Amino acid sequence: MKKEASILILTVMILLSACTGNPKISGTASTSDSASPIAVTVTPSPSPSATPVPTPTPEPTKPAQQAVKKEYHMNKNYDIVPNDPNGNKKVILLTFDDGPKDQAMNEALIQILKKHNAKAIFFFNGYRIKQKPELVKLVHDSGQIVGNHSWDHDNLKDMTNAKIDQQVDDVQKIVKDLIGEEPQFFRPPFGSGNDYLKEKIKNKKMLYMTWSNGSLDWEMTNTKNDSGKVIENVMKQLHGGSNILMHELPWTIKALDTLLTQLEEKGYSFVDPNAIELEMR
Repeated sequence: MKKEASILILTVMILLSACTGNPKISGTASTSDSASPIAVTVTPSPSPSATPVPTPTPEPTKPAQQAVKKEYHMNKNYDIVPNDPNGNKKVILLTFDDGPKDQAMNEALIQILKKHNAKAIFFFNGYRIKQKPELVKLVHDSGQIVGNHSWDHDNLKDMTNAKIDQQVDDVQKIVKDLIGEEPQFFRPPFGSGNDYLKEKIKNKKMLYMTWSNGSLDWEMTNTKNDSGKVIENVMKQLHGGSNILMHELPWTIKALDTLLTQLEEKGYSFVDPNAIELEMR
């Protein structure tokens, strides 16, 4: 029966093949010669790609400070003198000693100076810098000038050479570590020095100075802190090229705006310390 069934199925297949006109019988399908080929578009799977890393926005470069032309020098009386004989002689150098003491006082000084478009030298002591290094950065970043007032506020005149070296060099180092540059101006405490100190400062390409107009603000503790007296003392000694000594003291800060206004009214301007040569003439 199985053999007969197989013969019957084969016969049916032959007949069907004859009816469809397909002469080939195969166990695999074939494509007619007249059939158009089917184009198959294969879309490749997207290959994994690295997550794009955003390009960091570069930080703005701080513009380099333009060099200030050296139009002034200091004479042996510690006055500021124009290099050009016909230059402006009615200039004032503003200086403040014995800091940094207090942030509020420094900020007040900076704001008053900014109001009058003035720059000053802040002569700092090393031991105070160590206590409040952030105030050195505050003064420097505001565009004011940091000067060296020795490490301790002691009289340098009778010190050994080695001790003088330490008093000067330690301040140079700590300031450079904080703001990236060494002070260019040096003032000895009490205005007292000796030949070795002066030669050392000269060899370090710094300008050694005392003052030519003392506000005497350090004596005000016995006069009820009279800010008016600070102004009076400065105006009594006023002359072209005045190198004015002041301190970080509350009554000095109270007097400063009025003092600078009165100086301007008399036709004086405030010299930029950066415009002063670093060698005395």
